[in-house]
Amino acid sequence: MRVAITGASGNVGTALLRRLGNEHQVVGIARRIPDGGAPYDKVSWHSVDLTDPGAADALTAAFAGVDAVVHLAWGFQPSHDVGYLRRLGVGGTAAVLQAARSAGVRHLIHMSSVGAYSAAPGRRVDEAAARDGIASLAYSQHKAAAERLLDNYQREVAGTESMVLSRLRPGFVVQPDAASALLRYGLPGYLPARLLSLLPVLPLDRRLSIPVVHADDLAEAIVRVIERRAGGAFNIAAEPPVTRDDVAAALGARPVQLPARALSLLAGAGWRARLQPLDPGWIDLAFSVPLLDTGRARTELDWTPSVDARDALAQTVRAMARRQGAGSPVLRVRSGLDQLRKLVGSGPLGNRRLP
Repeated sequence: MRVAITGASGNVGTALLRRLGNEHQVVGIARRIPDGGAPYDKVSWHSVDLTDPGAADALTAAFAGVDAVVHLAWGFQPSHDVGYLRRLGVGGTAAVLQAARSAGVRHLIHMSSVGAYSAAPGRRVDEAAARDGIASLAYSQHKAAAERLLDNYQREVAGTESMVLSRLRPGFVVQPDAASALLRYGLPGYLPARLLSLLPVLPLDRRLSIPVVHADDLAEAIVRVIERRAGGAFNIAAEPPVTRDDVAAALGARPVQLPARALSLLAGAGWRARLQPLDPGWIDLAFSVPLLDTGRARTELDWTPSVDARDALAQTVRAMARRQGAGSPVLRVRSGLDQLRKLVGSGPLGNRRLP
Protein backbone atom coordinates (compact mmCIF):
# COMPACT_ATOMS: atom_id res chain seq x y z
CA MET A 1 0.00 0.00 0.00
CA ARG A 2 0.95 3.63 -0.46
CA VAL A 3 0.37 5.62 2.73
CA ALA A 4 0.62 9.40 3.22
CA ILE A 5 1.27 10.72 6.73
CA THR A 6 0.87 14.34 7.80
CA GLY A 7 3.07 15.22 10.76
CA ALA A 8 5.28 12.27 9.88
CA SER A 9 8.33 13.64 11.70
CA GLY A 10 6.66 14.04 15.10
CA ASN A 11 6.14 11.81 18.13
CA VAL A 12 3.50 9.46 16.69
CA GLY A 13 4.75 9.89 13.11
CA THR A 14 8.25 8.69 14.01
CA ALA A 15 6.85 5.60 15.73
CA LEU A 16 4.58 4.93 12.74
CA LEU A 17 7.51 5.18 10.30
CA ARG A 18 9.43 2.65 12.41
CA ARG A 19 6.44 0.29 12.37
CA LEU A 20 5.76 0.61 8.64
CA GLY A 21 9.39 -0.05 7.74
CA ASN A 22 9.61 -1.47 4.22
CA GLU A 23 6.13 -3.00 4.24
CA HIS A 24 4.47 -0.01 2.54
CA GLN A 25 5.43 2.99 0.40
CA VAL A 26 5.31 6.09 2.58
CA VAL A 27 4.73 9.73 1.66
CA GLY A 28 5.75 12.01 4.52
CA ILE A 29 4.36 15.51 5.00
CA ALA A 30 5.89 17.97 7.47
CA ARG A 31 6.76 21.66 7.76
CA ARG A 32 10.43 20.82 8.32
CA ILE A 33 11.79 17.76 6.57
CA PRO A 34 14.31 15.56 8.45
CA ASP A 35 17.84 15.50 7.09
CA GLY A 36 17.91 11.72 6.89
CA GLY A 37 18.69 8.64 8.92
CA ALA A 38 16.31 5.94 10.09
CA PRO A 39 13.33 5.90 10.12
CA TYR A 40 13.10 9.01 7.92
CA ASP A 41 15.38 7.94 5.08
CA LYS A 42 12.96 5.72 3.12
CA VAL A 43 10.17 8.27 2.91
CA SER A 44 9.12 10.46 -0.03
CA TRP A 45 8.95 13.85 1.70
CA HIS A 46 6.80 16.93 0.96
CA SER A 47 7.22 20.20 2.86
CA VAL A 48 3.74 21.61 3.56
CA ASP A 49 2.60 24.11 6.19
CA LEU A 50 -1.05 23.32 6.91
CA THR A 51 -1.71 26.97 7.83
CA ASP A 52 -0.77 28.19 4.34
CA PRO A 53 -3.68 29.31 2.09
CA GLY A 54 -2.53 26.86 -0.59
CA ALA A 55 -2.19 23.89 1.77
CA ALA A 56 -5.13 21.96 0.30
CA ASP A 57 -3.67 22.14 -3.22
CA ALA A 58 -0.21 21.07 -2.00
CA LEU A 59 -1.75 18.18 -0.07
CA THR A 60 -3.85 17.09 -3.06
CA ALA A 61 -0.66 16.73 -5.07
CA ALA A 62 1.05 14.82 -2.26
CA PHE A 63 -1.95 12.49 -1.85
CA ALA A 64 -2.03 11.50 -5.53
CA GLY A 65 -2.13 7.72 -5.85
CA VAL A 66 -2.14 6.96 -2.11
CA ASP A 67 -4.38 4.28 -0.62
CA ALA A 68 -4.63 5.81 2.86
CA VAL A 69 -3.90 9.12 4.59
CA VAL A 70 -2.95 9.24 8.26
CA HIS A 71 -3.52 12.75 9.59
CA LEU A 72 -1.23 13.32 12.58
CA ALA A 73 -0.14 16.95 12.10
CA TRP A 74 -0.93 19.17 15.08
CA GLY A 75 0.62 22.03 17.03
CA PHE A 76 1.27 22.55 20.75
CA GLN A 77 3.14 25.85 20.54
CA PRO A 78 3.00 28.82 20.47
CA SER A 79 0.52 28.42 23.31
CA HIS A 80 -0.04 32.20 23.45
CA ASP A 81 -1.16 32.32 19.80
CA VAL A 82 -4.45 30.41 19.93
CA GLY A 83 -5.50 31.70 16.51
CA TYR A 84 -2.48 30.10 14.88
CA LEU A 85 -3.05 26.81 16.72
CA ARG A 86 -6.65 26.76 15.51
CA ARG A 87 -5.60 27.42 11.92
CA LEU A 88 -3.17 24.54 12.17
CA GLY A 89 -5.33 22.01 14.02
CA VAL A 90 -8.84 22.75 12.78
CA GLY A 91 -8.05 24.56 9.53
CA GLY A 92 -5.34 22.00 8.74
CA THR A 93 -7.83 19.15 9.25
CA ALA A 94 -10.27 20.86 6.87
CA ALA A 95 -7.47 21.13 4.28
CA VAL A 96 -6.62 17.44 4.69
CA LEU A 97 -10.28 16.45 4.23
CA GLN A 98 -10.59 18.61 1.13
CA ALA A 99 -7.37 17.27 -0.37
CA ALA A 100 -8.18 13.63 0.41
CA ARG A 101 -11.54 14.02 -1.29
CA SER A 102 -10.01 15.75 -4.33
CA ALA A 103 -7.31 13.09 -4.65
CA GLY A 104 -9.81 10.22 -4.38
CA VAL A 105 -8.27 8.78 -1.22
CA ARG A 106 -10.23 5.74 -0.06
CA HIS A 107 -9.23 5.75 3.62
CA LEU A 108 -8.54 8.66 5.99
CA ILE A 109 -7.29 8.01 9.52
CA HIS A 110 -7.54 11.04 11.81
CA MET A 111 -5.54 11.25 15.03
CA SER A 112 -7.88 12.60 17.66
CA SER A 113 -7.25 12.45 21.41
CA VAL A 114 -8.68 11.66 24.82
CA GLY A 115 -8.69 15.47 25.06
CA ALA A 116 -11.64 15.60 22.62
CA TYR A 117 -13.91 14.01 25.23
CA SER A 118 -15.98 16.07 27.64
CA ALA A 119 -14.74 16.18 31.23
CA ALA A 120 -15.35 12.89 33.04
CA PRO A 121 -12.49 12.46 35.55
CA GLY A 122 -12.00 8.89 36.71
CA ARG A 123 -14.90 7.57 34.62
CA ARG A 124 -14.19 4.98 31.92
CA VAL A 125 -15.86 5.85 28.60
CA ASP A 126 -16.32 4.17 25.24
CA GLU A 127 -16.25 5.81 21.84
CA ALA A 128 -19.88 7.02 22.09
CA ALA A 129 -19.12 9.46 24.93
CA ALA A 130 -19.68 13.21 24.50
CA ARG A 131 -16.89 15.09 22.69
CA ASP A 132 -16.95 18.74 23.72
CA GLY A 133 -13.44 18.96 25.18
CA ILE A 134 -12.71 21.23 28.14
CA ALA A 135 -13.11 24.99 27.91
CA SER A 136 -9.77 26.07 29.41
CA LEU A 137 -7.43 24.41 26.88
CA ALA A 138 -7.27 25.32 23.19
CA TYR A 139 -5.81 21.89 22.31
CA SER A 140 -8.88 20.16 23.76
CA GLN A 141 -11.34 22.54 22.09
CA HIS A 142 -9.57 22.19 18.74
CA LYS A 143 -9.51 18.38 18.91
CA ALA A 144 -13.27 18.41 19.52
CA ALA A 145 -13.78 20.90 16.67
CA ALA A 146 -11.74 18.76 14.27
CA GLU A 147 -13.93 15.78 15.08
CA ARG A 148 -17.02 17.85 14.30
CA LEU A 149 -15.52 18.53 10.87
CA LEU A 150 -15.33 14.78 10.34
CA ASP A 151 -18.91 14.37 11.60
CA ASN A 152 -20.13 17.00 9.13
CA TYR A 153 -18.17 15.44 6.28
CA GLN A 154 -19.66 12.02 6.97
CA ARG A 155 -23.19 13.46 6.97
CA GLU A 156 -22.58 15.33 3.71
CA VAL A 157 -21.24 12.35 1.77
CA ALA A 158 -23.21 9.54 3.44
CA GLY A 159 -23.90 6.88 0.83
CA THR A 160 -22.27 8.84 -1.99
CA GLU A 161 -18.55 8.16 -1.59
CA SER A 162 -16.37 5.18 -0.76
CA MET A 163 -13.94 6.89 1.61
CA VAL A 164 -13.59 5.13 4.97
CA LEU A 165 -13.09 7.52 7.90
CA SER A 166 -11.32 6.30 11.03
CA ARG A 167 -10.48 8.12 14.26
CA LEU A 168 -8.07 7.10 16.95
CA ARG A 169 -8.45 8.64 20.41
CA PRO A 170 -5.33 7.81 22.38
CA GLY A 171 -4.42 8.74 25.91
CA PHE A 172 -1.24 10.72 26.54
CA VAL A 173 1.36 9.40 24.07
CA VAL A 174 4.92 8.88 25.30
CA GLN A 175 8.15 7.26 24.13
CA PRO A 176 11.87 7.76 24.81
CA ASP A 177 12.55 9.27 21.36
CA ALA A 178 10.08 12.07 22.14
CA ALA A 179 11.58 12.77 25.58
CA SER A 180 13.44 15.95 24.66
CA ALA A 181 10.47 17.35 22.75
CA LEU A 182 8.05 16.63 25.60
CA LEU A 183 10.44 18.18 28.10
CA ARG A 184 10.88 21.26 25.90
CA TYR A 185 7.12 21.84 25.91
CA GLY A 186 6.78 21.35 29.66
CA LEU A 187 9.91 22.81 31.27
CA PRO A 188 11.62 26.16 30.67
CA GLY A 189 14.53 25.75 28.26
CA TYR A 190 17.00 27.41 30.61
CA LEU A 191 16.60 24.60 33.16
CA PRO A 192 18.90 21.57 32.64
CA ALA A 193 17.20 18.22 32.03
CA ARG A 194 19.25 16.52 34.75
CA LEU A 195 17.20 18.41 37.36
CA LEU A 196 14.47 15.82 36.83
CA SER A 197 16.59 13.14 38.48
CA LEU A 198 17.33 15.46 41.42
CA LEU A 199 13.72 16.34 42.22
CA PRO A 200 13.19 15.55 45.94
CA VAL A 201 9.40 15.98 46.06
CA LEU A 202 6.54 16.04 43.57
CA PRO A 203 3.78 18.50 44.56
CA LEU A 204 0.72 17.11 42.80
CA ASP A 205 -2.91 16.31 43.54
CA ARG A 206 -3.49 12.69 44.57
CA ARG A 207 -6.60 12.59 42.36
CA LEU A 208 -4.53 12.32 39.16
CA SER A 209 -5.51 9.34 37.02
CA ILE A 210 -4.80 9.52 33.29
CA PRO A 211 -4.68 7.13 30.32
CA VAL A 212 -1.23 6.67 28.77
CA VAL A 213 0.04 4.72 25.77
CA HIS A 214 3.48 4.10 24.29
CA ALA A 215 3.84 5.57 20.79
CA ASP A 216 4.89 2.18 19.38
CA ASP A 217 1.63 0.62 20.57
CA LEU A 218 -0.36 3.47 19.07
CA ALA A 219 1.53 2.97 15.79
CA GLU A 220 0.59 -0.70 15.85
CA ALA A 221 -3.08 0.24 16.22
CA ILE A 222 -2.82 2.65 13.28
CA VAL A 223 -1.31 -0.02 11.03
CA ARG A 224 -4.08 -2.46 11.95
CA VAL A 225 -6.69 0.18 11.10
CA ILE A 226 -5.00 0.78 7.73
CA GLU A 227 -4.61 -2.86 6.78
CA ARG A 228 -8.16 -3.81 7.85
CA ARG A 229 -9.77 -0.60 6.52
CA ALA A 230 -11.47 -0.39 9.89
CA GLY A 231 -13.78 2.62 10.08
CA GLY A 232 -15.14 4.48 13.06
CA ALA A 233 -13.51 5.50 16.33
CA PHE A 234 -11.07 3.58 18.52
CA ASN A 235 -9.92 4.42 22.03
CA ILE A 236 -6.24 3.53 22.50
CA ALA A 237 -4.58 3.29 25.93
CA ALA A 238 -2.53 0.91 28.01
CA GLU A 239 -3.25 -0.20 31.54
CA PRO A 240 -3.21 0.72 34.34
CA PRO A 241 -4.12 4.41 34.42
CA VAL A 242 -1.16 6.49 35.56
CA THR A 243 -1.55 8.07 39.01
CA ARG A 244 0.31 10.75 40.92
CA ASP A 245 2.27 8.10 42.79
CA ASP A 246 3.29 6.48 39.49
CA VAL A 247 4.66 9.82 38.27
CA ALA A 248 6.51 10.33 41.56
CA ALA A 249 8.00 6.82 41.34
CA ALA A 250 9.18 7.44 37.78
CA LEU A 251 10.89 10.64 38.96
CA GLY A 252 12.28 9.07 42.14
CA ALA A 253 10.54 11.81 44.15
CA ARG A 254 8.28 11.82 47.21
CA PRO A 255 4.68 12.77 46.39
CA VAL A 256 3.28 15.76 48.29
CA GLN A 257 -0.38 16.78 48.13
CA LEU A 258 -1.01 19.98 46.17
CA PRO A 259 -4.59 20.60 45.03
CA ALA A 260 -5.00 20.70 41.25
CA ARG A 261 -6.56 24.15 41.45
CA ALA A 262 -3.50 25.55 43.23
CA LEU A 263 -1.15 23.94 40.71
CA SER A 264 -3.19 25.36 37.83
CA LEU A 265 -3.03 28.86 39.36
CA LEU A 266 0.75 28.61 39.82
CA ALA A 267 1.25 27.31 36.28
CA GLY A 268 -1.00 30.05 34.96
CA ALA A 269 0.98 32.78 36.68
CA GLY A 270 4.25 31.47 35.22
CA TRP A 271 2.70 31.03 31.77
CA ARG A 272 1.24 34.54 31.63
CA ALA A 273 4.59 35.96 32.74
CA ARG A 274 6.29 33.96 29.93
CA LEU A 275 8.46 32.20 32.52
CA GLN A 276 7.37 28.69 31.51
CA PRO A 277 5.75 27.33 28.30
CA LEU A 278 2.99 25.06 29.66
CA ASP A 279 -0.53 26.40 29.18
CA PRO A 280 -2.29 25.89 32.56
CA GLY A 281 -5.16 24.33 30.65
CA TRP A 282 -3.02 21.18 30.42
CA ILE A 283 -3.24 20.91 34.22
CA ASP A 284 -7.01 21.24 33.97
CA LEU A 285 -7.08 18.59 31.23
CA ALA A 286 -5.02 16.13 33.27
CA PHE A 287 -7.61 16.28 36.05
CA SER A 288 -10.62 16.25 33.72
CA VAL A 289 -9.97 13.49 31.17
CA PRO A 290 -11.87 10.23 31.36
CA LEU A 291 -10.26 6.82 31.37
CA LEU A 292 -10.59 4.90 28.11
CA ASP A 293 -12.52 1.73 27.40
CA THR A 294 -10.40 0.07 24.69
CA GLY A 295 -12.71 -2.91 24.11
CA ARG A 296 -13.43 -2.01 20.49
CA ALA A 297 -9.74 -1.84 19.55
CA ARG A 298 -9.01 -5.10 21.33
CA THR A 299 -11.95 -6.88 19.67
CA GLU A 300 -12.03 -5.45 16.14
CA LEU A 301 -8.30 -4.83 15.67
CA ASP A 302 -7.00 -7.66 17.88
CA TRP A 303 -4.89 -4.93 19.45
CA THR A 304 -3.15 -5.34 22.79
CA PRO A 305 -0.54 -2.88 24.09
CA SER A 306 2.92 -4.37 24.56
CA VAL A 307 4.09 -1.77 27.09
CA ASP A 308 2.48 -1.22 30.48
CA ALA A 309 1.43 2.43 30.96
CA ARG A 310 3.67 2.86 34.01
CA ASP A 311 6.62 1.36 32.16
CA ALA A 312 6.01 3.66 29.18
CA LEU A 313 6.06 6.66 31.51
CA ALA A 314 9.18 5.47 33.34
CA GLN A 315 11.04 4.87 30.06
CA THR A 316 10.21 8.39 28.90
CA VAL A 317 11.19 10.07 32.17
CA ARG A 318 14.55 8.28 32.18
CA ALA A 319 15.07 9.40 28.57
CA MET A 320 14.26 13.00 29.55
CA ALA A 321 17.01 12.98 32.18
CA ARG A 322 19.57 11.74 29.63
CA ARG A 323 18.32 14.18 26.95
CA GLN A 324 17.23 11.54 24.44
CA GLY A 325 15.66 12.57 21.16
CA ALA A 326 15.42 11.55 17.51
CA GLY A 327 16.70 12.78 14.17
CA SER A 328 13.85 15.05 13.15
CA PRO A 329 13.58 18.80 13.77
CA VAL A 330 10.57 18.17 16.03
CA LEU A 331 12.19 15.49 18.19
CA ARG A 332 15.73 16.85 18.23
CA VAL A 333 17.74 16.67 21.44
CA ARG A 334 16.93 19.54 23.77
CA SER A 335 19.93 21.78 24.36
CA GLY A 336 19.89 24.30 27.18
CA LEU A 337 22.30 26.59 25.32
CA ASP A 338 20.21 26.39 22.16
CA GLN A 339 17.08 27.20 24.13
CA LEU A 340 18.77 30.22 25.73
CA ARG A 341 19.84 31.51 22.31
CA LYS A 342 16.29 31.18 21.01
CA LEU A 343 14.87 32.80 24.14
CA VAL A 344 17.09 35.84 23.58
CA GLY A 345 16.74 35.94 19.80
CA SER A 346 13.13 34.87 19.23
CA GLY A 347 11.39 35.18 22.57
CA PRO A 348 9.79 32.54 24.82
CA LEU A 349 8.68 29.20 23.38
CA GLY A 350 5.03 30.04 23.97
CA ASN A 351 5.32 32.94 21.53
CA ARG A 352 7.15 31.37 18.59
CA ARG A 353 6.01 28.93 15.92
CA LEU A 354 9.25 27.01 15.56
CA PRO A 355 10.31 25.47 18.90
